[in-house]
Amino acid sequence: MELPGLGEHCSERACKQLDFLPLKCDACGEVFCKDHIRYDDHKCSSAYKKNVQVPVCPLCNAPIPVRKGEIPDIVVGAHMDKDCKYNPAQQKQRIFTNKCLKPGCKRKEMMKVVCEQCGGNFCIKHRHPLDHTCKGSSQPTSKA
Repeated sequence: MELPGLGEHCSERACKQLDFLPLKCDACGEVFCKDHIRYDDHKCSSAYKKNVQVPVCPLCNAPIPVRKGEIPDIVVGAHMDKDCKYNPAQQKQRIFTNKCLKPGCKRKEMMKVVCEQCGGNFCIKHRHPLDHTCKGSSQPTSKA
């Protein structure tokens, strides 16, 4: 004996399984079986409404606020057309700009490495006062 009033068929075209405990998608509102309830499983066209991730502009790396119901790709595209602060010249800026003051050394560091005694800027190799013949203090730098 069949019970025609019980359960619903899965809305996935390839499935159509009769499910006695059907699940309703909270984004598109259609009914699915347990195998197709995830957004990716039934290729939900309304999944973006429930997506709470904040997209980031690929050019300027700024987070782009997206209101509920808006498609993130369109909002990011509009940002890139109007409000993006991307500067192509900024990518060519040099990172290693702190030149070592040791005579003959041509190394550059990303961050300043300042000697506590003489106040000079040196590379990692010459950062220690003994390595750059420091003249900032008359006291010996070590007792050894």
